[in-house]
Amino acid sequence: MKACAALLFTVATLTAVDFTAEGNLWWAHIQFLADDKLQGRNTGSDGYTQAVKYVSSHFDTFGLKPGGTSGWEQPVKFETRTLVENESSATLTRDGNAEALKITQPAADVTLSTVSEPGTISAPMVFVGYGLVIPEAKYDSLAGVDLHGKIAVYVNAPGPVVASPNLVSHLNSAVERWATLRAAGAIGVAIIANPRVTTVTPVPATPGAPAAAPATPAPTMSLAYPDMLETAGRKVAITITRAGGEKFFAGSGHTYDSIIKAATANEPLPAFDLPSTLQTKTTVTTGKVEASNVVGILPGSDPVLKNEYVIFSSHLDHLGVGRAVNGDSIYNGAMDNASGVASVLEVARLFKESGAKPKRSVIFLTVTAEEKGELGSRYFAAHPTVPVDKIVADINLDMFLPLYNLKVLEVQGLAESTLGDVIRAAAKDAGVEVQTDREPEQNRFTRSDQYSFVRRGIPALAFKFGYEFGSPEEKIRTDWVKNIYHKPADDLNQPIDKASAARFDRIIFDLVQRIANDPQRPHWNSDSFFSRFAK
Repeated sequence: MKACAALLFTVATLTAVDFTAEGNLWWAHIQFLADDKLQGRNTGSDGYTQAVKYVSSHFDTFGLKPGGTSGWEQPVKFETRTLVENESSATLTRDGNAEALKITQPAADVTLSTVSEPGTISAPMVFVGYGLVIPEAKYDSLAGVDLHGKIAVYVNAPGPVVASPNLVSHLNSAVERWATLRAAGAIGVAIIANPRVTTVTPVPATPGAPAAAPATPAPTMSLAYPDMLETAGRKVAITITRAGGEKFFAGSGHTYDSIIKAATANEPLPAFDLPSTLQTKTTVTTGKVEASNVVGILPGSDPVLKNEYVIFSSHLDHLGVGRAVNGDSIYNGAMDNASGVASVLEVARLFKESGAKPKRSVIFLTVTAEEKGELGSRYFAAHPTVPVDKIVADINLDMFLPLYNLKVLEVQGLAESTLGDVIRAAAKDAGVEVQTDREPEQNRFTRSDQYSFVRRGIPALAFKFGYEFGSPEEKIRTDWVKNIYHKPADDLNQPIDKASAARFDRIIFDLVQRIANDPQRPHWNSDSFFSRFAK
């Protein structure tokens, strides 16, 4: 009877909610964060600093306690690197003949990465297919390959691996793949983009700089802490473009087009030596940037459980100012990810106005530099402002995309931990179904801030508004990703279902309370690949 009464109370409460009004409150946060005045909230920019102050002030208004290392803030230091193109080069040498490669856009043969060791490197190359070793799937692209002192050339895709999508996503990440290749003796990588995935790469400017011209190299950013460098030992890194692809495979008995055709069809790829030697010279300029994570804590009410923490996180940064599209050069990031930050603020408001007293403490966390490679969350997960063994879960929002009526909720990590049962219950009480990731090949569970916590052994979930295959909702979301994602069009002028966003916020509010009040900590399921990270 108690369970039935609780369900009736939840349904009655949701029925009484004015979702239109709450949706407007949620949207008001986005109107500030995605306004042109904040110039796209690039990490380290003045606009980002304004966003930090906005979030901090609302954390204060909603009764949270400062949880950073400096009040509300946890400052994070970064190093920027920009390629000096006129002092950098790439050359292929075969049979004594040297061929200079174009490194300048828009007609580049290769792009040089600055996240490697600057200087001059010359080494032979080996094509290693997908470059993956997955013992659980008895899959080894490197079997019989000698990579010592060589550059590994690979297609950045999971290939025809039969294994858990999340397992493949983890090992398909740049960090894990490099760890595998380095262990095999490689000194660098030459990457061919996954032909099955269309990516959009804007050209953001240096924080505070004017819009970048199309051919201007964009700076890269990394954490300015040697112990957190995940590319150690990588002396060279390049990306091979379609324009330069055939030059690498000439004389090998294989063609670039045949490799792309096989990878597009998700077929196995061979491994073989490439007959050319690659020489690169990389000159970079460096700079320093500092930006803060924002941390607010709602203290728990239970004398014992208050010393454990549920994290509710979202990234505050976006891409800043960059290449103009249809005359607009500000990458406002309304859905990516002012929407998630707005929901963090709204859930904090709901806790205050409802008077809810969770037994565990709740950390409301907005992180920096997600767009640079989940750097802010990586730093927080490695240097949390509370004991890491007391963090029981991370609930993360990154462009959950309320583009239509909320009927079904896509949950990344649904089958990995006991959190899956909790979100199923919370969604069911709200009359919403749940589903697993509709596009597991996109590796979303390992591509946003929740993964920084997963790698520390902390169960996590992430979300999107779901859809059924072949439905109008699928087309709406697909069109959004194609036409708006990482473009200036992700601004305040796009149609958004604000009331459904408010319904979603209520579900997350319920989810966080359930986790915070459960006497049992969440844990990884025994058959989850990620259980290996549990402490």
